[in-house]
Amino acid sequence: MNLQLFLPEISLAAAAIAVILLDLFIKRKGVLAGVSVAGLIVSAGFSLMLWGGDARVIFNNMLAVDNFAVLFKLLFAGIAILVVLASVDYVDKMENSRGEYYALVLLSTLGMMLMAATTELISIYVALELTVLSLCALVGLLKDQKSSEAALKYLLLSALVSAVLLFGMALVFGVTGKTQLGEIAQAVQAMSLASVAANPALIMGIVLLIAGLGFKIAAVPFHMWVPDVYEGAPTPITAFLSVASKAAGFAVILRIFSSAFGSPEWLSSNWGLIFAVLATITMTLGNVAALPQTNIKRMLGYSSIAQAGYIMVGLAATGVSPAHIMTGQSSIIFFLAGYALANLGAFTAIIAISSKVDSDDIQDYSGMMKRAPGLSLVLTICLMSLIGIPPAAGFMAKFYIFSAGVNSGLIWLVIIAMVNSVISAYYYLRVIKVMWLGQPASDENVYSSGALRLALMISCAGVVLLGTVPGLVMRLTEAATRMFVFK
Repeated sequence: MNLQLFLPEISLAAAAIAVILLDLFIKRKGVLAGVSVAGLIVSAGFSLMLWGGDARVIFNNMLAVDNFAVLFKLLFAGIAILVVLASVDYVDKMENSRGEYYALVLLSTLGMMLMAATTELISIYVALELTVLSLCALVGLLKDQKSSEAALKYLLLSALVSAVLLFGMALVFGVTGKTQLGEIAQAVQAMSLASVAANPALIMGIVLLIAGLGFKIAAVPFHMWVPDVYEGAPTPITAFLSVASKAAGFAVILRIFSSAFGSPEWLSSNWGLIFAVLATITMTLGNVAALPQTNIKRMLGYSSIAQAGYIMVGLAATGVSPAHIMTGQSSIIFFLAGYALANLGAFTAIIAISSKVDSDDIQDYSGMMKRAPGLSLVLTICLMSLIGIPPAAGFMAKFYIFSAGVNSGLIWLVIIAMVNSVISAYYYLRVIKVMWLGQPASDENVYSSGALRLALMISCAGVVLLGTVPGLVMRLTEAATRMFVFK
């Protein structure tokens, strides 16, 4: 085996170990953030070196080294870098846990990279557990009542969902006798519709897989953990959960359902319709529940549920119309990139503002444009992107994913999604109105650190660039979707 193909993961694991060891011996804890960023950049560099090569598999066909995995590794590394930069000031609240904080961010990112690359059911489960356990620890790292409650809820529900996911995998294995995705695909293609109808274990296994992975992407009705966990977790970790965890979940779903259950057409069309129904319920409930929220973190929590619904439009398109599978897949990846930049930018601005006003209540953001014009402008741009207003990235993301839905014949689903986008404008614009037109409670300016400003600039620039020149990223996503490994 060529270990060069595994260097992104090895370098990230080494960086996590280095952070833990340095935390024991150095007094200047600020160095840990720099080491973490350096480790992520090195991992991203190794990932970039693998772009464009032939699709390969390592570890006895358990992990794929293809453009799909590489692109997601770059996305996860980029998200983690922005989260670390946004956390530099925030982790001062965790005087004795800074090393653990950065190490756990790196380890959870490692788990997500493995999730995007894995092509075997057992390794999917192992990668998922590495990610979830690291995130559980991060959620509870503040050790106050809200944080501890959020961590416990996330851990218990994750354990329950893991059991559901494992049961689904067991059923798929029982029917096909295989755990490798390509081999499962061959076994499924040899089955007739009549044989599956006579023994519905395969269908039940797929349904349980959707339920288990639905928890990761916060799809309704598997979303019950989102509001409380998002509110109780450290704000940078809330941002991390809302984008990285969701992207990892969709990466696994794309890999499993495109590789193992992409054909025959009668099977893909059925799970495509399941995702279409889930998309409808998820985006509608997420947007409606966000309307009355007064806490900005809870509002963005419900918003993330709605965003998952939009992304599932692409999943539904992928399943319902195999002829447009690449369009659906590439639109999902583009949407995830645009959503990640916008949501991270919004949360980074919230970190800076909330640390000053010591509140996450939307009304306490009143007149913030006068106290922090830069932060308010970035937050406004990011919220406009989440609505889908041009020229922000969210507009192009929704354009591509809705186009995939229309091309697949899911016009009714696209209409529902567009109506939901209009509904979402209310609670996003309410925040913008409070910031720009409200009266400030104080004349004191809100300042932010250099690292946080850097994270804000990168996020904001990314949102604008993806919205104005989306072609390059879209070509990359199309290249990634051509590289699935089916061995």
